[in-house]
Amino acid sequence: MGNLSLVTIVIIAANVIISFKGFKDYGFFDTYKFNVGRIKAGEKLRLFSSGFLHVDTAHLFFNMFTLYFFADVVVSRLGNFNFLVVYIVSLVLGSLLSLYLHKNEYHYTAVGASGAVTGVLYSAILLEPNMRLFLFFIPIPIPAYIFGIGYLLYSIYGMKNQVGNIGHDAHFGGAIGGFLTTLILRPVLFQTDLLMIALLTIPIILLYILYKTGKLH
Repeated sequence: MGNLSLVTIVIIAANVIISFKGFKDYGFFDTYKFNVGRIKAGEKLRLFSSGFLHVDTAHLFFNMFTLYFFADVVVSRLGNFNFLVVYIVSLVLGSLLSLYLHKNEYHYTAVGASGAVTGVLYSAILLEPNMRLFLFFIPIPIPAYIFGIGYLLYSIYGMKNQVGNIGHDAHFGGAIGGFLTTLILRPVLFQTDLLMIALLTIPIILLYILYKTGKLH
């Protein structure tokens, strides 16, 4: 982890440049942020452009720091082009899930690369399930798949209870995007890591059940 390919450098640079433009120019920020009302009025570009804006430098740093550590796992296994596919699909699916869940909240807004970055994170977990993660508050490394399942469950909790000013639904949509895209690009995983696929599918099924039963909000 931690190696930077050219495509990763370009993505990080784009996030930094566009985010800093948004920090200084609220008109620019307002034009390209995720906003349900404006998207439903036809401004579909916001589904994509919002993924390159951030609310502040801390938000930007956390997303890019996470991308820095996990991007090279996906690039090394899938290649530069397919990594870009995972990133974009995760970004857009995160936005689409947010749009679907907040379709009647016309003033709902959001920004950030969290959906895309979470998709890359889950792609990396699927491609390297024995990878160990070091978290600041846990003194020992934990298996990546434990973190992945736990994070999705926390995202469901956050969506259900509206915890913090965080787009948990974009995180979840991005994770699903990275998960499904990786399986499409690397179907051999169904033969080599079927149990891991099943484990990571559990939170997705739980989310569907909660939504269908009206218990998500």
